[in-house]
Amino acid sequence: MAPSLIDTVRTLAAFDPPRGGLKGAPWEEYVDWAIAQGLAPLAAYNLEYRLGGGHAPEWARDRLMTIYQGSVNDNVMKLVHFKRIVDELEGRKLLLLGGASFAEALYPHVGFRPVLDIQVLLRRMDVDGFAGYLSNHDFRPEEDTSGSGATRVVSDGRTPIYLYSDVLGPQRREQLAAVFERSRAMKVYGPSVFRPDLEDAVLLLALDQASRGYDVPWLSFVDMRELVTGATWMGGVYSRTLDVPALLERARAWRMERALYTSLAIVARIFVDAAPQATAAMPPLRGATRELLDRLVVGPVSTPGRTTALRGVERLRRLLAGR
Repeated sequence: MAPSLIDTVRTLAAFDPPRGGLKGAPWEEYVDWAIAQGLAPLAAYNLEYRLGGGHAPEWARDRLMTIYQGSVNDNVMKLVHFKRIVDELEGRKLLLLGGASFAEALYPHVGFRPVLDIQVLLRRMDVDGFAGYLSNHDFRPEEDTSGSGATRVVSDGRTPIYLYSDVLGPQRREQLAAVFERSRAMKVYGPSVFRPDLEDAVLLLALDQASRGYDVPWLSFVDMRELVTGATWMGGVYSRTLDVPALLERARAWRMERALYTSLAIVARIFVDAAPQATAAMPPLRGATRELLDRLVVGPVSTPGRTTALRGVERLRRLLAGR
């Protein structure tokens, strides 16, 4: 039997893909969708260097490889440029989120994980100062058209930088202060740049996914898969077993139990090999709540090839926030 679209996704998004299973895969359906979802660079590498072409047609391999080569060059340019800007910055504490944090911490090659933007979490009192600092490097204010919820967005015309603060709301500043206290230094970027600890990284990623109504690229769920499974390919800062009791306690304190459940349920449904770890970390919700989230969010979002956003995003955000 020819592989389905989800079979193709699972194979080409794996760091150790099984061999010999892609003959007759739905390439016409997969390629454009995978590019839009940020999955093309890893897929291209797997096809060319792990699967001997994987029975993919030449046009599909060429398109995916072009994206891979572009991703490598673009990531290096963005991250090296950012490093040069912040390397000598002192007296602040900036937490890198998203691709800038995950590309080298979760992925065996930095080119596997496209870095489309740079996300930084700061204390509110530091936002204006850091934005002003970036303005000295030709970063100018930009309208946030992505619905990111960032406090400020700046760009130099090539790389948007999203500056976040108070992401847990004004009533949970103590919990956010604890995130900064638990953060881990990213010495390669100088003395002021850190990344969240593992459990905080999981929750902050789930928060980002939920705040966007789960209208996020599937690459975000690969990030979550690797966080939940302990980045076993890396031997780095996120390469350890998830502290589930700590994760669930913080999810409760942040009122994020529904969002955490939804993000983990999506990962478990898409990446079956990660299902045991994702399921073990799910908050204990009421059965009716789980069924509602599964029907309204988990099922639709976990369906590959979907190109439309979920309906009722604002209602969904209220549901996920427990309000």
